[in-house]
Amino acid sequence: MNPSTVASGSSAPAHNAPLPPSTTSAARSSRIAPHSHIKGLGLTPEGLANVDSAGFVGQNQAREACGVIVDLIKSRKFSGRALLLVGAPGTGKTALALAVSNELGTKVPFVPMVGSEVYSTEVKKTEVLHEAFRRAIGLRIKETKEVYEGEVTELTPTESENPLSGYGKTVSHVVVGLKTVRGTKQLRLDPTIYEAMLKERIVVGDVIYVECSTGAVKVHLFSIFKCEKGTNDDPFSELAAQMPMPPRTISKPRRDLDAANARPQGGQDIMSVMGSLVKSGRTEVTDKLRKEVNKVVKSYVDQGVAEVVPGVVFIDEVHMLDIECFTYLNALLESSMAPTVIFATNRGNSLIRGTTDIVSAHGIPVDLLDRCMIVKTESYTTEQIAKVLQLRANVEGLKLGAGVLDRLAREGEKSSLRYALQLLTPASILAQLAGRSQIEVEDIGEMNELFLDAKTSAASIKDAGYEL
Repeated sequence: MNPSTVASGSSAPAHNAPLPPSTTSAARSSRIAPHSHIKGLGLTPEGLANVDSAGFVGQNQAREACGVIVDLIKSRKFSGRALLLVGAPGTGKTALALAVSNELGTKVPFVPMVGSEVYSTEVKKTEVLHEAFRRAIGLRIKETKEVYEGEVTELTPTESENPLSGYGKTVSHVVVGLKTVRGTKQLRLDPTIYEAMLKERIVVGDVIYVECSTGAVKVHLFSIFKCEKGTNDDPFSELAAQMPMPPRTISKPRRDLDAANARPQGGQDIMSVMGSLVKSGRTEVTDKLRKEVNKVVKSYVDQGVAEVVPGVVFIDEVHMLDIECFTYLNALLESSMAPTVIFATNRGNSLIRGTTDIVSAHGIPVDLLDRCMIVKTESYTTEQIAKVLQLRANVEGLKLGAGVLDRLAREGEKSSLRYALQLLTPASILAQLAGRSQIEVEDIGEMNELFLDAKTSAASIKDAGYEL
């Protein structure tokens, strides 16, 4: 076929059209993940679900239940239990787990995994589970700094003869006067700090702080107001002088400390251990080594130098675990340092993996189910499917023509929400090849000719007589 006839408006299919000219751009767009639109649970301060908030559409009861779980976790009253999310595929179980993690904060470790990940040829199944639990336990180490801060009242460099030559002079030290609400202090500082002050263009009247350990000098933003007002009793300088320096924190998962100790380098203190963290292959950590790490961590916690931050372990497709893993999970949940555990499954009554005759709800043993608080996700209505499709189109920057949203919503109700979502981006490519800036209904129709949903594919195989 002649490409020119297609470009001039021929009735040939859009997917046979020539590619549009490529444009080079220095800007690189960020990758859009399946749950990029999830920002949280979208609850009111009273714990009620807002309508279509924080990236969520529907699932109000499940979101409110997860909000209660978040409150229990924050109050440290959820230890020894787990959250189990059950529901049909594509109803938002993974999205709920991510939302719970977002509600807990970005500094709380979040370790997602799939049940089939435990079947590794390198390490044992129980070791994979224990590794995930250890990675979800964060250790926040506090670093104490000695800092001088206040309003500069004096800045006098002192020179002396250059000891290296008989000509010229060099700065031996600098005298800095700092004024705070508690009084005035005169400091004698190293000449390197004076050089840092010159780089920052610090003058008398600025409100600064000086780190004694590193020699770093910074100017408070409050000194801008001081320069504008030009008064000696500026309240902003007093406020700045009272501002405490926030302690820096270094968070490391407990599993990383285990791996670092497996190949120790340098000193034996915890900072040397953290400095030796390297990316390496999966190594099985012994219980003896874990106990030694626990002793070091406990000593730092008792001294007030560090703080343990329990995170979240999310195990999707939990029915893929076998009876040995479930038994080991019971022991891990009973630990005093156990993180928050979230399971997700789409199974009903099914055979427990690793057994031949034990059938249980969701493919999980009864003793572990008793530890779980179960939250059910509901199937989406046609209206809710349309809202999810519009939300994803906005996230991906796609424009939908008239009738496209209704057509996709019907496809999602007939097959699944995931199938309807998967049609968006390929349909936009067809629209671009046809020279259009938005997706039209004919693009969706052509997508249905090119791709099959799971139900249609299974029915066609059955009609062809290939079903076993």
